[in-house]
Amino acid sequence: MMTMAIGNRKPGTGRRFRVAVMAALAVVLAGCSVLGGGQREKATIYAPDPRVVADPAWPTVAWQLSVASPTAARVIDSFRIAVRPTPGELQVYKGASWAKTPTDMLQDTILRALEDSGRIPAVARQGTGINADYKLVMDMRRFEAAYAGAALPSATIELNAKLVHSSDQDVVASRTFLHATPATGTDVGAVTDAFSSSLGQIGGDVAGWVLATGDAHERLAHGPESGVEIAR
Repeated sequence: MMTMAIGNRKPGTGRRFRVAVMAALAVVLAGCSVLGGGQREKATIYAPDPRVVADPAWPTVAWQLSVASPTAARVIDSFRIAVRPTPGELQVYKGASWAKTPTDMLQDTILRALEDSGRIPAVARQGTGINADYKLVMDMRRFEAAYAGAALPSATIELNAKLVHSSDQDVVASRTFLHATPATGTDVGAVTDAFSSSLGQIGGDVAGWVLATGDAHERLAHGPESGVEIAR
């Protein structure tokens, strides 16, 4: 059948066939070059590791807490490091990425702040099986280096937090947190250092708020005192 097909070709079809095969091979070889042997851009991975020191004013509580995974828009919760040069423009730093997503970094920071504080008997990620009296849910709104008209960017983190009473699913309190740390330079290293500071600050703020708010709710519900105002 192969011989018959070649013998029946019209003049010039053989040359066109060879040209087509060579073109296809060129495409395949080009693809192999991109995947295997081409030059790849080196990427630096940054892993902020803030440590939060407990505030002496934080109360010691007797209840347990679960921390849900924060929610965020996909463009925010990315391994790419976001920078906002102008209010209406969002870009990413070239050749740099996070070791964890912003929501994971936030959850880790708050969990560790509460665990290391010694002010709460048990705190864990939601779904790990502890019998939690309260649940912390968060929505991350911003995690970006924002210039906001300044010469240097600020590592900006904004989130809304809600403390939920597990037994009746009532929202005890809700609060929005915002912290921006100016970077010491425009290079990515300086920006990620600023993010570490912002994470530590906002992690401490949320941890202290959770302890104080839950403590006030417990005293209102079970204690003899009245007129205790829950921080919102």
